[in-house]
Parts: sequence; C-alpha cells; structure tokens
Amino acid sequence: MLPWFLPGVAIAVVVSLAASGVVGRALGVRRAVAWAILLSLGIILAATWTPQAEALESGARGPASCDLSRIGLAPIQGYLRPGDSIGNVLMFVPLGAAIGLIPRSRRKTAIVVAAIALPFAIEATQLAVPWLDRACESADVVDNLTGLMLGLVAGAVAGRIARGLDRPPR
Repeated sequence: MLPWFLPGVAIAVVVSLAASGVVGRALGVRRAVAWAILLSLGIILAATWTPQAEALESGARGPASCDLSRIGLAPIQGYLRPGDSIGNVLMFVPLGAAIGLIPRSRRKTAIVVAAIALPFAIEATQLAVPWLDRACESADVVDNLTGLMLGLVAGAVAGRIARGLDRPPR
C-alpha cells in the first residue's frame, strides 16, 4: 500500500543517526533522545507523505476535499482493534515520549508547538498534493494529537523518574 514507506524509514534511520549529535547539543539532551525525536519524525513523514501504491501504478489522485466528519475521539472500539484510529495514535506516541524527555525550556516549548502543528501540516499536505493519493481527514489530526499527548505525558513522567534516580539520597 505504501511502497516508499520502508525506503523512507531507512532514510530516517540514516539521517537521525547522522544528525542526532548536533540536535542533541542544540536541545541540551542526550544523543539518544535527539535520535528518538528525529527517527520518530522520519517514520511519521515516511508513513504520511509517501504516495499510495495506486498513485504510483495508475496515477490515482486523492480527493480534492478534506473529510471533517470526525472532530473528536473515535468510539473506544476504534482504539481497541487494528485500524486507522489506533495506528494514528500509536504513530505519534514515540515522538511525544521523546519530546517529553527534553528538560523544560523555551526550546522544548517551541518543539511541542511544532509537534502539535505537525498533524495539521500532514493533512494539509495530503490535501494540497493530490498525486500522493492520500486522504485529508480531521479524524487523523485528532488521533495524532491524542498519541502525541499520551507520549508527552509518558515521556515527562519517565524523565522525572530518571532525574529523581540521578539525585543522591538525602
């Protein structure tokens, strides 16, 4: 269905490994955290900005409108079985968790704002670039933001626990 996904992931692995040192220093985090942010972002872009197989095989084009039929959470069943809803949530959890590990700073605030804007940018791109044969859906934004928030909370909790373990006992 997404023939360019695995090549996109491979590129994400290489780029994230190459850039993680520079990004880690810029963010004031360990290289592993920077790598996780970059790799998560690369996987998200590979999953959302690569063309569908039909677009490559037959020139299929995506719809010229955005489906705004769901602007809230899906029914719980949508998150309990394999499908788009849970997939869109899970895709953003690692990015949120990695961002949640960044210490509080203005840079972190800017990254959180950019991460919140990312699902909107993805859907806008899917709408604006019909040759990708992707569907713009408000439901995807809701699910992506849900995953991002779950990840941010998990990362923040994990970061607090890790920082607490690093402190000497009183």
